[in-house]
Amino acid sequence: MGSARLLDDGERAAAPAASRAAAFDLARRLPSIVASARALSSQLAHGVHGRRRAGVGEDFWQFRPHAAGESAASVDWRRSARADRLFVREREWQAAQDVALWIDRSRSMDFASSPALHAKVSRALVIGLALADLLVRGGERVSLLGLTKPVAARDVIERFAAALATGRGGDAAAEIPLSAPGARRSQFVLIGDFLSDASAIAASIARLAAAGAGGHLLMIADPAEETFPYRGHVEFADVDGAHRLRVGMAEGLREAYADALAAHREALRDACRRLGWSFAIHRTDRPPAEALLALRMRLEAPR
Repeated sequence: MGSARLLDDGERAAAPAASRAAAFDLARRLPSIVASARALSSQLAHGVHGRRRAGVGEDFWQFRPHAAGESAASVDWRRSARADRLFVREREWQAAQDVALWIDRSRSMDFASSPALHAKVSRALVIGLALADLLVRGGERVSLLGLTKPVAARDVIERFAAALATGRGGDAAAEIPLSAPGARRSQFVLIGDFLSDASAIAASIARLAAAGAGGHLLMIADPAEETFPYRGHVEFADVDGAHRLRVGMAEGLREAYADALAAHREALRDACRRLGWSFAIHRTDRPPAEALLALRMRLEAPR
């Protein structure tokens, strides 16, 4: 699906200019992306309650009836004195996890097959920033892989947008996530189109999971990348290089393309399955809330 090659001198000279242009374009789009992410998070916040449950912590959560066999030391005698039964004071579970987000901003993510559709990078950023906000609301700490440290601030969307706009410390051109240390209680959420070599992607997520960290891979797809609607004389261009492919009957490639795409996705799904990670596909012609809610539910599920 993708290939690696050496750049010639002309391409090396053009690369910084292309990176600067991409950064300016992203900065131009960020205000609307931030507004969309904030609205999306607010839309789902009322139906997502975080991970509050009984456990080790300092904050009072609720009273519950004393169960047979429990120690008398667990009884709240002040509360029990007001009733004809014994009650236990439960405290809220406070073992917050760290979640590291990686959002693909490589050139292939700029693709949109129709003016009516969002570019893949815009959809990925809206979902990623909205997820960060939901996680913070639920008591988690969130970071942008390679760009920020874990934070639990209510203005996390604006903080991450600023980090993305400056791009310091991150590789915006990377098609697969950079390696990063993972803790056993941390999780990674990777959002991109993942159209580069499947074995390279599998190796990358294996490095991230080496310490036992969990993970979730969300593949963003434009509908044209799935349906291959092209017919007649078409020229296909490699967005990451100067390669061009001219075909006279594009429809003749449809079956082979569909088979190659299915094999690529199955390889990614299998790599995630071996590590205990989740794998999902989101099309840009579908509501972003679908992907966001599914991601949040997966992050809430027991490891």
